[in-house]
Amino acid sequence: MTLLTFGETPLRFVPADGGQLHTAREMRAHADGTESNAAAAAAAIGGEGVWVSKLPDTPLGRRVASELQGQGVDTAVTWTDGRRQGLRFEETGVQPREGATLQDRSGSAMAAVEPEDLPMDKLRAADAVFTGASTLALSGKAADTATAVFEATEGTAITAAADLDCQPGLCSAADARTALDRLSGALDILVASEADAAAVLDASGGARELLTAAAAEYDPKVVVITRSERNAIAMYDTPGTNVVHERTTVETETVDPAGGHAAFVGAFLQRLVDGADVADALSHGVAAGALVRTVPGPYLTVDRAELDRVVAESVEEP
Repeated sequence: MTLLTFGETPLRFVPADGGQLHTAREMRAHADGTESNAAAAAAAIGGEGVWVSKLPDTPLGRRVASELQGQGVDTAVTWTDGRRQGLRFEETGVQPREGATLQDRSGSAMAAVEPEDLPMDKLRAADAVFTGASTLALSGKAADTATAVFEATEGTAITAAADLDCQPGLCSAADARTALDRLSGALDILVASEADAAAVLDASGGARELLTAAAAEYDPKVVVITRSERNAIAMYDTPGTNVVHERTTVETETVDPAGGHAAFVGAFLQRLVDGADVADALSHGVAAGALVRTVPGPYLTVDRAELDRVVAESVEEP
């Protein structure tokens, strides 16, 4: 079963020694995007993860594609000349020092993507499509193309899912709200972190209140809130009532904080398109989000058997 994701993947640079950007002498680089990481997670657990994007025909653009292909992702890329590869620079905060994120994405190839670049054969063959609000915030063209992806799912059996990924320096709460308004007519599943949901929806209260606010305003079939590195909650409609499931997993040692939320999304959506119910998908998503933090880089690197083991041994309902 196929999960198709649409979005920009920047190259993420972090100090190799965990230090600061202005003093680092060596950097680690990974292709790190919400949508492509979700596709990699889907591929890791046995699905077909397809990533649709536009890249510059340069060594950096080819680096992104080859790295994702190495994770088992089917890269449906439109190549272009005269544009650049988006970059992101990050340093991890260690108390009392705060972390930092610098976005260098202006003029990227993905900002010039158009509906004509979409591989319609792959889109029609997908079981679910997924994009993030930060992709729509790149440019008007990116927003128009993401909207075209979602409009193509209307009246079909394809599940349309979106994430309110408010990336610092790229996508504000207002940008994400605008993106959600554009996609909401075709939206089946909405995913967000608790902090992003509160900011975008301008709502107070805990995760359960945010679930209710999102469902009331946008009427998706499923709303999911990730509450921490180890916790997520989902609500979906059944005849006559709303069903809520909540999951936690064991605390893990964080080797690299990147990729946890996207791995959750990829595993959650892949389990749904494989025919699992929301409760099962939530358990696998929580386990995937925990596991990806235990290794360097933003990718889920365990197979389905290992993920199932962690679900059975470590994921619980509070």
